[in-house]
Amino acid sequence: MDWKVSGLTLEQKIGQMFICGFDALTPNDHAKKLIQDYHVGGIVYFRRNVQKLSQLSELSSSLQDLAASSGGPPLIVAIDQEGGMVARIDHEGISRIPGNMALGATGSKEYTYQVGKIGAKELRALGINMNFAPCLDVNNNPMNPVIGVRSFGEDPQAVAVHGVAAIKGYQEEGVSATAKHFPGHGDTSVDSHLGLASVPHERARLDQVELYPFKKAIEDEVDAIMTAHVSFPAIEPDDGIPATLSHAVLTGLLREEMRFQGLIITDCLEMHAIAKEFGIPEGAIRSIEAGADCVLVSHTLKDQEAAIRAVADAVRSGRISEDRIDASVERILTLKARNAHTVRNLPAVDFASLSQEAKGLLSEIAGKGITLVRDHDQLPLNQDESVLVYWPELLRATQVDEAWSRSFTLGDALNGRSGRIEEIRIGTDLSDEEVDAAVQEAGRFKQVVVATYTSESRLPEGQRKLVEKLLQLDGVKLIVASTRNPYDLNDLPNIPTYLCCYENTPYYMDALAGVLYGEVKPEGRLPVSLSDKYLSGSKA
Repeated sequence: MDWKVSGLTLEQKIGQMFICGFDALTPNDHAKKLIQDYHVGGIVYFRRNVQKLSQLSELSSSLQDLAASSGGPPLIVAIDQEGGMVARIDHEGISRIPGNMALGATGSKEYTYQVGKIGAKELRALGINMNFAPCLDVNNNPMNPVIGVRSFGEDPQAVAVHGVAAIKGYQEEGVSATAKHFPGHGDTSVDSHLGLASVPHERARLDQVELYPFKKAIEDEVDAIMTAHVSFPAIEPDDGIPATLSHAVLTGLLREEMRFQGLIITDCLEMHAIAKEFGIPEGAIRSIEAGADCVLVSHTLKDQEAAIRAVADAVRSGRISEDRIDASVERILTLKARNAHTVRNLPAVDFASLSQEAKGLLSEIAGKGITLVRDHDQLPLNQDESVLVYWPELLRATQVDEAWSRSFTLGDALNGRSGRIEEIRIGTDLSDEEVDAAVQEAGRFKQVVVATYTSESRLPEGQRKLVEKLLQLDGVKLIVASTRNPYDLNDLPNIPTYLCCYENTPYYMDALAGVLYGEVKPEGRLPVSLSDKYLSGSKA
């Protein structure tokens, strides 16, 4: 059916502007209410919706059937499948594509393009037609607690080149890309999940750094842009107003000045920067007044219902004009019409075969991305001697961390090359007692590898103490490999050998094992500066 704005009721039009989530593996009462009663235009998946690939494909088809039987347009089905450390799907059969910073370290836009195509083929086969990726944030703040390795790096031009390549890869395969987080979340030290951050720079600096990758994405006709819950005083004079709720940012800058014609999607309004400061219903109204086309409320039915009803009341009271609603719904229906082929008759895909085809390329990319920052004659390891590996495990989920459905450690990768491997699994932070117990184990070894893991801005104190105590042992060859945040070196200035992997995913741990034994040459270059000595673009 050729859907027209004029053929929809006010309730249907408002519903089309919401993208919502629910907690189930099949369409439960929550999902049915969203689609049948509130006519929502989109569904967002999280890890809670995924058990296996066949189940997820069936879920997508069932949701689209619900929308069709309710007399509504097809759904946008979205997900945050950025790659690397942010992947809602890592289940058997899916390709574990690398994240942005790992790709940035390769310096190859062709790799980024090919990774986008791999990811999009698999998403489309699962009935997912929009990816909330790529991040175009320029990560020039080492203390950023939420972006970090989700960024391609600190150079705006490199971020733009890789971002455009990713967008091209996704959209050529029929999956809408979503550039985020506009106007830029890279130079912040506050996680907008937890509070309101600000980027206080002058407009000229914003043009050169934060806005530049988005400008290039718009020129390349990215389908959607997601907003940041971050204030930009140089654009919005009220520095307490985040970009998501700012007419000056969304309409004045993005829509009018930068001439973006695609969908403007809010980041989730349940994040504290909106929910605590403004409330979700008021946030929904103000985001639409600012110029947003799609309002994202990811989790709670009560909040979703309140937001949808608040917008309907605002239209009926005259606070929001129906013309304003119509303009957004027109953009939404236009995108849905263009991507209609991705929501029905899903392509039959042999995921095992597709994943196998991608394996060689993804292994190659990992070797090209791992960066040797410093080595004082510690590499390669001696394969005839035992190796002790410390492997940090995530014991508590956070806003930026999720436990993987499958575990593959550095010890697993090294065991494939030598049987003389012992691995100690530790928490991402350790008590003093746990540090002492862990160090005692090292007395039996002459070769020790510590994999560090930092999900936020600073290496956890327990990991720092562990490395510092290991440094005091005589006759021990000590190697540290950061498996997420490259800035860990700043908290470990005395380590003799330091490698950056940017993620702890299987391809990268296998490549790291190859580097440690001299089988793989680490060819990556730092996409961010660690200090005046270790600048962006450098390697050992």
